[in-house]
Amino acid sequence: MKEIESAIEGILFASGEPVHVDRICVALELDRPTADQVLQKLMDYYSYERRGIRLLHIEDSWQLCSAPDYADYIRKAFEIRKPAKLSQPALEVLTIIAYYQPTTRAFVDQIRGVDSAYTMGLLQERKLIEECGRLQVPGRPHLYRTTKQFLRAFHLTSLEDLPEMPDLSGEGQMRLNENGQIVDPAEDMEITGTDTPESADFPEDRETE
Repeated sequence: MKEIESAIEGILFASGEPVHVDRICVALELDRPTADQVLQKLMDYYSYERRGIRLLHIEDSWQLCSAPDYADYIRKAFEIRKPAKLSQPALEVLTIIAYYQPTTRAFVDQIRGVDSAYTMGLLQERKLIEECGRLQVPGRPHLYRTTKQFLRAFHLTSLEDLPEMPDLSGEGQMRLNENGQIVDPAEDMEITGTDTPESADFPEDRETE
């Protein structure tokens, strides 16, 4: 078993990207339950021992990554800027796509009451959403869905981990805050107009002395 654990560590480290569990099974000639058991054990070990790496479970794939507890040290070592937070318009669009995917931009615009083209372009650049085909209606508009990067960003194993769908019968829109928590639509006022670069872009974090 120790040999299997070490081999899986080597595979995940060498990849640098999410590795589907089936690929691990084929490489090590394991059945799926055994592979899942070993991977879960490794994930628990890294977390319990507070190691500098973590094992992420994303749908049917697994990936080694650095522990978020040490993100500041890693950024300092490699002179990496802290990633910009998502703006409120971006969080609104992500919420709608996450719960209604696959969906079209027109549907997102209808729920939000604004033109979301600019924001959706930014989310695609951040690889949080992607095109996934076309709707079979006149004009054949693009369909959009969330990505594995979205799951990573919000610490979700799969879309099944999303919070329960909120009640949208009242005024306002469904939204997520910067922590991925759903904001009560009744607490927000209706938005009309168009996303602008100033409102839809991801604001840069400002460091304080």
